[in-house]
Amino acid sequence: MSAVKLDLLLETQRLERCPFPIPVGWFFAAYSDSLSPGEVRNINFLNQEWVLFRGENGKAGITDPYCPHLGAHLGHGGKVVGDNIRCTFHHWEYDTEGFCKAIPYAKVMPPICKKQPVLRTLPVVERYGMIWAWYHPKAEDPQWELPAIPEMEEPGHVKPRRWTGSVNTAIQEVAENGVDNVHLKYLHGAPIVPPTEAWFDGHTMRIDIGHGYIIGDMYGPGLNVMRFTKDGVTATMVSYSVPITREKTQMNMSFTYKDYPQGTKERAIAEHLVAHSIGEAEGESSAGFESVDMIVWNNKKYRAKPLLCDGDGQIVKYRQWFKQFYPGLETSEKI
Repeated sequence: MSAVKLDLLLETQRLERCPFPIPVGWFFAAYSDSLSPGEVRNINFLNQEWVLFRGENGKAGITDPYCPHLGAHLGHGGKVVGDNIRCTFHHWEYDTEGFCKAIPYAKVMPPICKKQPVLRTLPVVERYGMIWAWYHPKAEDPQWELPAIPEMEEPGHVKPRRWTGSVNTAIQEVAENGVDNVHLKYLHGAPIVPPTEAWFDGHTMRIDIGHGYIIGDMYGPGLNVMRFTKDGVTATMVSYSVPITREKTQMNMSFTYKDYPQGTKERAIAEHLVAHSIGEAEGESSAGFESVDMIVWNNKKYRAKPLLCDGDGQIVKYRQWFKQFYPGLETSEKI
């Protein structure tokens, strides 16, 4: 066997599907209207199980599942008492910050309970009708705030149309599609390879596809706002994918637009933009992401050193930008 063939063989054997940890960022946990005060729910994301609950004061909390006392699972038999979650085993109570607030039979609480949280929790905020959790592998505080999205927060827009689906790949791979403008022609059937530009600034990325046809703003790994504009009418797609495990991503999207009167030209254009973006536009050959992108994502492996040509856009710049969301990653070559 020649040295070249041996090198190619070894490279193929070394390829991994998802050689990344869970990245830093704000991630979607649940829709606000799906969690009632007093409710406790087990959820799986960010590569582990968590317990989601809402106190009687309306504040949501997300905690590690196992009680710091003797390890009982807070999501199995645990109850909301006031604003705290109470373990079913000995009725220890914890607030949304992870502080132990009550031990019904203790005359003296452990001193550490007065100094610091004893149960890991995730910072939680609610925006756009959603519950968001901040994740950092070292439990560091949030490094940026979620942005304003007027279409999701102000009146005058149609009720968002929601879509969700899972794909067997890392969240980094899903977002890379934004700068891979070439695949829009060859995978989706677009008539041309649309001109695409991308700018990177701190935790944000902006892309312009087709000279203003699509403007996308990405805020860390977990939030992407895409605005499609035609004839002065804009439809908005808010994408909020979340890593379930290192090798599985749940894709979530909401589509909305200005509430133009029924039967108007503007309404028809907005509805068409939404249909086109998800591959449901009648008479168009461009297929939606759920039918073609997933075929690729579910079966590909990641090449840390891809063989690229001059028309491949800003994939390398995107990957360099994404590195910041893996603090402490030892093997930088994986990215």
